[in-house]
Amino acid sequence: MASHLRLHALVVAIVVLGLGAAWLGGPRPAEAASAGLPAWTGGVNLYRTGTFTTQKSWLWCTAAGVQIVRNIVDRKTDHSTSGQRRYFTWMRDRNRYDLPLSAGVDPAGWTAGLRHFVDDRYRLVSSRTFGSALRSAVTRLRLTNLPVALTVSHGNHGWILTGFRATADPAKTSSFTVTSVRVTGPLYGLQSKNGYDMAPNTKLTTAQLKRFFTPWKYAPRAMVWDGRYVSIQPVRMGTAPAVASSQSVSAPPSDVAGPSSPSPSPTQDPGSASSGSPEPAVAVLASDDPGPTQPVAAVDPVPVSSESPGPIWIALVGSVVIIGTALLLAFRLRRRRA
Repeated sequence: MASHLRLHALVVAIVVLGLGAAWLGGPRPAEAASAGLPAWTGGVNLYRTGTFTTQKSWLWCTAAGVQIVRNIVDRKTDHSTSGQRRYFTWMRDRNRYDLPLSAGVDPAGWTAGLRHFVDDRYRLVSSRTFGSALRSAVTRLRLTNLPVALTVSHGNHGWILTGFRATADPAKTSSFTVTSVRVTGPLYGLQSKNGYDMAPNTKLTTAQLKRFFTPWKYAPRAMVWDGRYVSIQPVRMGTAPAVASSQSVSAPPSDVAGPSSPSPSPTQDPGSASSGSPEPAVAVLASDDPGPTQPVAAVDPVPVSSESPGPIWIALVGSVVIIGTALLLAFRLRRRRA
């Protein structure tokens, strides 16, 4: 009888060890999120000398944004007018809204351009608050090592978020404070008034960024994302949905909510628009529908999920469990015969 009990205990121990190995073998959430990423040094800065390009037309801020991001991601130095014209024309055909030429490209078209010409992981993001928009943007920038596109001046213009600094690594924890960001605006070299645009790779505090990264509002017509912070963020495949719900977002933490102030607007080229036109001279950025049928991501902050264990661990654990189960069945059959 004692030998039977010892054998039974041994079989149970084998099964438990197999299950424990499965748990230990799978990467923890923080480990999965940071696997393959550059070491955390307090911040990230993707900007590289030679990647900046000035928009060649007052309408082409989104096209120049694609060119800048493409230069950063693909390590290119393209500053061609023909490239910006091609991006602008292609994205205009993919706008959500039927906008006049003077209104340029809306965020649906800009998102399509970033996905087609740079990386398919880009998704349109609608955030209820500045804090949640910023936290999701820097988290996804860190997780993917890809820049983020921001609609600024209530959607009248577009910038590229190329870096940030924070008190902790967003790839490992959601308990972090964003202390500064790095932004690049394609109007620099064409116009630099009221902050539109500063030199490439300009460092801003979060309070300073809030003066420019403001809720969407296109005066000539109502749009589905009025009052929301609109950005285009790279989603880490396997950890964030390609199709999102219109979940509400909690209020921003005090560490990223700067003082509210009127947002300055880019000054238009005196000869670029007809007299009395209500349309701004730079590209108008609209927003896409955050409903469940749209390819957007609207969940802030980004959840960090674990990845599945590799095939070797799966095979090993499966073998241990099968052997343990077989021994347990053999043991019970032997007891019945006895």
